[in-house]
Amino acid sequence: MITIGRLAEYAGVSVKAVRHYHERGLLAEPGRDSSGYRRYTAQHAVDLVKIRTLAAAGVPLARVKDLLDADPDQLAEAIAEIDGDLRDRIEGLRRTREQLAQLRGGERLFVASEVAAHLDELRALGASDRQIRLERDGWILMHTASPEDAAVWITEKRELIEGDAEFRALYLDHDAAFGWAPDDPRLAALADRTRTWMAGHRSRSEPRPVQNPAIARLARQSQPGATSPAWDRLARLMQD
Repeated sequence: MITIGRLAEYAGVSVKAVRHYHERGLLAEPGRDSSGYRRYTAQHAVDLVKIRTLAAAGVPLARVKDLLDADPDQLAEAIAEIDGDLRDRIEGLRRTREQLAQLRGGERLFVASEVAAHLDELRALGASDRQIRLERDGWILMHTASPEDAAVWITEKRELIEGDAEFRALYLDHDAAFGWAPDDPRLAALADRTRTWMAGHRSRSEPRPVQNPAIARLARQSQPGATSPAWDRLARLMQD
């Protein structure tokens, strides 16, 4: 007969762990001596070593009880299942670590890699922080609305930023116009330049329908700071 302390020492666990296994119903309660102390047997020691070994191998305690008396085939099948669960958890943790690594790069966690590269290009071009935030949030919503179309649009826009000097100039002027007065005479000239450019450029994405029009409208209309008095007038001038 051995005490709980000697049993724990023998199995390489703490007394607290032994008591926890009792509470979980994994280790049978021993009899007590005339003084009321628990007295453990060799079978308790064997069972405790099994419990410790299974727990250390990653077997959830909820499964340990079923496996203590399993035959070799049942044990092998259960271990294979648990191993599969562990592989899934490891893969989930790997993806989480990748996301955490991306989080260090700011918006790269929330947008496709092509969009993140586009935002870096806009920073290099000299776009304002406000404009970059609007672009980022717009691409998040548009990717939700229509992922395949968003991939076409971002490719086309990056090509324009890289290869069309007039588009780059118009982009920066539109960005700057956000803070102009609505009666600024430069707005009319900017509207004329924009119409001229658009007349000579046909977008590859124009005929493509958006898969989720509701989110597309949300992307256009609901971003905080997505318009200003000057931009509203510029839009009217371009329509006229």
